[in-house]
Amino acid sequence: MAITGLPPNTDADIARVTEALAMITPRWHVRILLTVSGRPLRYSAITDKLPWLQNGQLAPKLMSLCDAGLIQRTQHSPRHVTYGHTDRGAALLPILPVIATWAEEHLEKADRPLRAIEQVEDSLTLLTRRHAAAILWVLKSRGEASGRVLARAVMPGNDWTNIYPPLRTLVADGLVETDGTGQPYRLAVAGDDLGSVFAALSAWSAGQSLAHAVGHPVWGRRDTASPLKGWVSNKPRQAAPSTVPAPWRHRDLFSHVAPARTAAALSAGGPRR
Repeated sequence: MAITGLPPNTDADIARVTEALAMITPRWHVRILLTVSGRPLRYSAITDKLPWLQNGQLAPKLMSLCDAGLIQRTQHSPRHVTYGHTDRGAALLPILPVIATWAEEHLEKADRPLRAIEQVEDSLTLLTRRHAAAILWVLKSRGEASGRVLARAVMPGNDWTNIYPPLRTLVADGLVETDGTGQPYRLAVAGDDLGSVFAALSAWSAGQSLAHAVGHPVWGRRDTASPLKGWVSNKPRQAAPSTVPAPWRHRDLFSHVAPARTAAALSAGGPRR
């Protein structure tokens, strides 16, 4: 079933990416995925690694991630159950440093230095706002568009003025810009730089190798090297260009302190979680 008025292939692409974001954005999901990124763990071992989760919080989140096909529950005996990544869950992990790299470049500087995992979570909050992916997709494809044109593409069959609340939010978030009332909308620098994130999510959600991301028909950058590298370096994580994620280890997402960002950085949209 179409969710936009865009061509079927594009509509399906946006739908898959939106679904992928919905899998990982709920609070603590990314941290749980990182926690079980090594060998499968028993429930008690996961709770030991995530002590801030209150009793009863972990089980439904593990169930949700199992239902999404990202974590596998294996019952070895009635009293021995472990949780570990599926192949699909493991393939998702290299996208997280792509998101964190974008966040370091574009999210606002917080009152305290943020670990990379917090930057990833804040970025996901921005990207999962209603209609955000579709609006950004259209603007990337067309360069600029009026509110009425965006409404026809993003929410066909609805009152076209309904496009303005999500547009205003994206403008406030610094992902979209306009010269004023009645003027067309276009991607801000931060919105355009989401190309590496959306391209990687698109490749993953379509079951493709992440090497395909660079050739995405909308967000790909064919004139650059592939933006996806493995998390294998023993070196501390350093700032990197938005198209080339630093080769971080998974644990760096928990421990990294981000460098100061420019005054033009974006708000993550409301209180931090």
